[in-house]
Amino acid sequence: MTTTNGRNATDLIDAPRGLHNVVVTESALGDVRGLEGFYHYRQYSAIDLAERRDFEDVWHLTLYGDLPDGRRRTAFRERVRMVRALPPELAALLPDLELASRSGNSLDALRTALSLAGSAAGMRPVYDLDEEQRIDDAIRLCAQTPTILAALYRLRHGLPMLVPRADLGHAANYLYLLTGRVPAERERRAIERYLVSTIDHGFNASTFTARVIASTGADMAAALVGALGALSGPLHGGAPSRALDTLDAIGTVDRAADWIRDRILSGERIMGFGHPVYRTEDPRSRMLKQVAREFGGDRVDLAIRIEAEVEAQLAALKPGRELHTNVEYYAGVVMELCGLSRQLFTPTFAVSRTVGWAANIVEQARDSKIIRPAARYVGTPPPVEVPLPT
Repeated sequence: MTTTNGRNATDLIDAPRGLHNVVVTESALGDVRGLEGFYHYRQYSAIDLAERRDFEDVWHLTLYGDLPDGRRRTAFRERVRMVRALPPELAALLPDLELASRSGNSLDALRTALSLAGSAAGMRPVYDLDEEQRIDDAIRLCAQTPTILAALYRLRHGLPMLVPRADLGHAANYLYLLTGRVPAERERRAIERYLVSTIDHGFNASTFTARVIASTGADMAAALVGALGALSGPLHGGAPSRALDTLDAIGTVDRAADWIRDRILSGERIMGFGHPVYRTEDPRSRMLKQVAREFGGDRVDLAIRIEAEVEAQLAALKPGRELHTNVEYYAGVVMELCGLSRQLFTPTFAVSRTVGWAANIVEQARDSKIIRPAARYVGTPPPVEVPLPT
């Protein structure tokens, strides 16, 4: 009988392309309910957490399963603060990493920097660590990610790297490290709400990649770097800046109807609309729209009116086709309002998602079973005689 990977071919289970809707494991970290337009971290609505708690509280929730009280909150913040600064040997290498990243993409350099950070900390395979040691490694790398990204950004613009401030939280420190000034409270909370809302989002490609690597027992840095590699793919990472490109291309409300109609009839994608999971409004977009409204201004008014025009045109030209804004649409607007340049949009997403990846790595490391699926061979039937060289 034909065998594949040491198993009978009749024992293989065919899965849909992309493992669509295939349950591969159990998780207590959260879930996405696309038909309901709802997602959660642990037992709490992710949007409610973004509205009511700060980033460190939700970070603690992902790792430990509960929201901290006052004493534990203080202890966790101190734990993060202690490892936020970069080790001198890593900081010294960042100028060279920035120069070597010819693409100008901070995520390229971040992958290398995280590998170096793991090496500098002497990180060992998660297989050889207990739970608290794994969490230590997770906190260290997640705390250093915004420090690295801000340093790379400043170096690219000929500015000196800054040292994290002990009196600022995670979101405020990130903005300070980028700009050199303590952010206004409105800016801090806007970015913090965005960061909390993007910590985790089910078994997307990068999260699954992190868990596959973790299942081999590799170290925390290796799994995070693999996740970043998956995020860099154009079919996964997306770019909130592209949604702003749509606003720029339309320019004014009076041009919106014709521009949108032309795109719909030609079958082109309108950036910032549609999501592979949600079949209703993306709850992250709904929250960020409210954040944008709190700022107000012409840019926000344009974004809201274009959103309404896209939905109206779709109803007229493509009846029955539901297409709503995704997280990228208003995320781009909010980050622009907070003074972040477009080249920082995806790195800012990585600041939050590393926390979700790390929590998934910690959870996966509890299972000693390596993830090892099979592939069905469809090439020329073997064995074929090897010809002698001519």
